[in-house]
Amino acid sequence: MNEHWRPIRSFVLRTGRETPGQARARARLAERFAIPWPEAPLPTDYWDGCFTERGPMTLEIGFGMGGSLAAMAAAEPERRFLGVEVHTPGVGALMAALEEQGLTNVRVLESDVVPALERLFQPSSLDRVQIFFPDPWPKKRHHKRRLIQPPFLERLAALVRPGGHLWLATDWAPYAEAMGEALAEVPAWKALPTAPPRPETRFERRGLRKGHAVVDLFLERLP
Repeated sequence: MNEHWRPIRSFVLRTGRETPGQARARARLAERFAIPWPEAPLPTDYWDGCFTERGPMTLEIGFGMGGSLAAMAAAEPERRFLGVEVHTPGVGALMAALEEQGLTNVRVLESDVVPALERLFQPSSLDRVQIFFPDPWPKKRHHKRRLIQPPFLERLAALVRPGGHLWLATDWAPYAEAMGEALAEVPAWKALPTAPPRPETRFERRGLRKGHAVVDLFLERLP
């Protein structure tokens, strides 16, 4: 890992869009679904105390409004999910969906994942990381703000077990190409020919309506 890498914030924080219902859900359900900011690295057994499920651990970075994450959690009820999101409306929306569907295998952290990453997970403790439709930062002068860059991919590789997976998706063709180039610089990841089926995200549907082609990249963590 490049110890001298200094990450640049890869998102724009949008505020003022939280509905009253989302705010109520976030306040009422935080004790059930939210985890606090990790002030120190969490031990591996921390997650056994959070979940009754004992299945593999998945991290989703940037779950948006949470609809696809809730659907994935419902489809794999023994798999444990931690969703990390900076946008408050999405946090409330996901918590409301989890309660409505009776799901217990999801926890939520409202935060930028970059400064928290090594505090959340021990090396080789994750089974899968999924990042669907991160901000593509289409202007060339903003490319340095893209999340998917070699140093970040190296950090993820340290946390995912050998044989685990990284799942990326974008509807911005130049970003898909840049993702592929970044992955080629990190030999810990091996591209697999196809990705599993997954629910469409809200952002994805918007891109499809605009005629964008969606690219999924599914990678295996090599030993």
